[in-house]
Amino acid sequence: MGQKDKVDQKHIRNFCIIAHIDHGKSTLADRMLEFTQVVTGAKMVNQILDNMDLERERGITIKSHAIRIPYSYRGEKYIFNLIDTPGHVDFSYEVSRSLSSCEGALLLVDAAQGIEAQTMSNMYLALENNLDILPVINKIDLPKADVDGTSHEIEETLGVIAEDIFKVSAKCGDGVTELLDGIVEKVPSPKGSMDAPLKALIFDSFFDSYRGVIVLVRMMDGELKKGDQIKLFSTGKDFRVEEIGYLGLTFEPQSGLSAGEVGYIIGGVKEVADARVGDTITTLKNPCIEALAGFQEPKPMVYSGIFPMDKEDYADLRDSIGKLKLNDASLTFEPESSLALGFGFRCGFLGMLHLEIFKERLYREFGVQILATTPSVRFNVHLSNGTSRVIYNPIDLPDPVVINYIEEPIMAVEIIVPSEFVGNIMKLCQERRGEQQDLQYIDEKRVAIDYEMPLIEIIFDFYDKLKSVSKGYASLDYQFKKFRRSQVVKVDILINGDKVDAMSFICHESKAYNWGKSVTEKLQEVIPRQQYKVALQASIGSKVIARSTINPARKDVTAKCYGGDITRKRKLLEKQKEGKKRMKEIGHVQVPQEAFLEVLKADRD
Repeated sequence: MGQKDKVDQKHIRNFCIIAHIDHGKSTLADRMLEFTQVVTGAKMVNQILDNMDLERERGITIKSHAIRIPYSYRGEKYIFNLIDTPGHVDFSYEVSRSLSSCEGALLLVDAAQGIEAQTMSNMYLALENNLDILPVINKIDLPKADVDGTSHEIEETLGVIAEDIFKVSAKCGDGVTELLDGIVEKVPSPKGSMDAPLKALIFDSFFDSYRGVIVLVRMMDGELKKGDQIKLFSTGKDFRVEEIGYLGLTFEPQSGLSAGEVGYIIGGVKEVADARVGDTITTLKNPCIEALAGFQEPKPMVYSGIFPMDKEDYADLRDSIGKLKLNDASLTFEPESSLALGFGFRCGFLGMLHLEIFKERLYREFGVQILATTPSVRFNVHLSNGTSRVIYNPIDLPDPVVINYIEEPIMAVEIIVPSEFVGNIMKLCQERRGEQQDLQYIDEKRVAIDYEMPLIEIIFDFYDKLKSVSKGYASLDYQFKKFRRSQVVKVDILINGDKVDAMSFICHESKAYNWGKSVTEKLQEVIPRQQYKVALQASIGSKVIARSTINPARKDVTAKCYGGDITRKRKLLEKQKEGKKRMKEIGHVQVPQEAFLEVLKADRD
């Protein structure tokens, strides 16, 4: 274990990198580590802070990462604590956690694409946290790079002068040394008090099967040493610090941490729920009076039933979700059962990408194969007797007779798009029940359009359609605005007259027929033919609104008749008809697992 070097707070710089997805955050982090010789030679790989295979394959950051970087400037030694953040709209909660641990932020803008929706969103988050923003234009080496145009955009948006904008190529390394110097000069040092009672913010935590919960902290005030007794504010539980240290490429144990520093704590925390992200840590002996303010719990937006493919895997699924919950603070889950799928969990996610990543991680990290039901959102149901209920699952929707009205979540949507695609975007948004709020020209080429749109219309394939109609140029950001009264209905899917609860969904009554028809047609393709005719129906209550039919597989029972009277053939056909009728009454259609997956792909227009 290394003896803790005394680091003057004046020589510490805590900062993060924020940007739209695919603007080069992880690549810039790679170059910084290379230029400061934290990583050299054979150890250098692309996206070195993205330690999940899934992150490397998709080229996106899912978890935020932290690393300590030593840097020499004008003969003095400085310590940078860099936190690399995700850029996708579903992971904006990860960004907010990182921001609360920093004094400065590098606002990274792609020279070829300019300022996009998520760039603006993250910039406002940084300003709310009173961070000093350093604007950086990346990818200046690209043939399509419009450095002057992007610089002008940043000047207009941030109100900075062109000389204060750093221009880099994270891939080639151009301008990175000047940026590192700029961080020393322009990012303020921490202002924590060494003498005050300990106050540390948990900005991330993850589970290690050998060492329990590992907590990543930003020290706000005071000092913490190995062997100290600590207390967590939210639960009131106390633990002894078994190991404490810095976040290098590997953990670097030290004797302690002090105000302004970023590091990790291992303290025998065994329960997933005990290390809540955003919680405040203090000492048992000399506790601080109040917790750090301003930290919000993540609010799931999309809910889906998660069931094991093999019912015997239920216990494994429960343990795996519990461990993922620690790595992913924004995940919520509770037990659920389904007649069709057995026991499982109803999980809450930030968005559809979050759900997709969750499914992939369950399989890759824990080997659990799962089946996810049709995603839903939260609805507020107001009943005739004056009470109200919150519904996450279509199955829980009360009988329409006792419902007074239902409210659905409405999102404030911002789309930034080249001006030639404005017509396509507006048409798509109107089809999805969007109400236009504002339209502003950012410059002569690009437009920012603000809409109010129901979340249920966004979660399925809105992002894919948006990219299609804009040839990939549109960028999307959305956040919750309000609940609004709406004419939504529950659509049940019936197979041979039996309701399949896992396929039920809630949608606006104007979309019920199209959605119902699309689902039944998908099921017609994937459910195997039976010996009898199978009806696939979509219904609202007792009213059938759409139907598809799977025709029976027919055996030629007259093949053995060679000549003779026609009545012989009729007799055999009548006998077959009676048999099929009896089979239909007692027959049960086995719904294959693919059918549930295909329902998710049904067209929602």
